[in-house]
Amino acid sequence: MEWLAGRRYRLVVFPDRPRPVVVVAHRGHKAARAEQIAHAIEHDWAETPQECRRAYDEILRQAPGLIVVQLRRKNVCGCLGHRHVIVKEAPFCEPHDAFGDAAVGEMDIAFERVESWLAQPLMDTALDAQFMAGSRRKEFHDQQLRFRLLSILLHETHHMVAPQAPEDVVRERSLTFYREALANYVEIARASLSLTIDRSFSRLGKE
Repeated sequence: MEWLAGRRYRLVVFPDRPRPVVVVAHRGHKAARAEQIAHAIEHDWAETPQECRRAYDEILRQAPGLIVVQLRRKNVCGCLGHRHVIVKEAPFCEPHDAFGDAAVGEMDIAFERVESWLAQPLMDTALDAQFMAGSRRKEFHDQQLRFRLLSILLHETHHMVAPQAPEDVVRERSLTFYREALANYVEIARASLSLTIDRSFSRLGKE
């Protein structure tokens, strides 16, 4: 839906809970990137191991009922994202009957920075090399990107819920989520394909 000229909003919820409602704010030409975040929330979240989701169960329960994600190309400071203490996205910065009594939180995510970010350098580099010659390399990179986006969203939501929590504690939780979610994806992929047919996985487990 489009509420303001040149600005569009994509609403999405986690499949196992009615709140928070996540609103991805983006320019029209960034619609495909907004869909990556939406897909991560609507689909990839449900595919992660139960222990990954359980680690954020209480955080999501305490999160603002509405979370606005400003999708940016990059941040001047080089950060992947920020939690905004004050909501600035125009349609959500003032109370609105449609939101009921839901609290509103806001963050930004720098999409291009996330695309080049190695969340777990050794793991990411090793897996990328293993998929390099395979027919499913693009699928792997898309999945990897969505897990990065999801981990950043959860990271900044954690900051919203617990603003006094040490950064290293918040970071460790989100990186653990990313690491375990991606490892689970690779394990399922290996189990579902013949290693002799698809070269994507022909070297997995050998290095």
